[in-house]
Amino acid sequence: MRYLNPLALLLVIVGGVNWLLVGLARIDLVAAITGDSFGRTNLLSSLIYVVVGLAALALVPTLARWLSGGNRAA
Repeated sequence: MRYLNPLALLLVIVGGVNWLLVGLARIDLVAAITGDSFGRTNLLSSLIYVVVGLAALALVPTLARWLSGGNRAA
């Protein structure tokens, strides 16, 4: 559990960078890594998107604690 939040944060940052590149340069890193063209998905790219989405959901309690002024070291 100690490494869950840092790993989730890293995955969410990678996802955010991917969306930044999509918005600015129409480059989809996930598609490039998995050998697909922009906007297309395959099993591997879908798995990557699901893992990044789950990482974002895993960080929701951390955000809630942060917003409520709770323990920041969680």
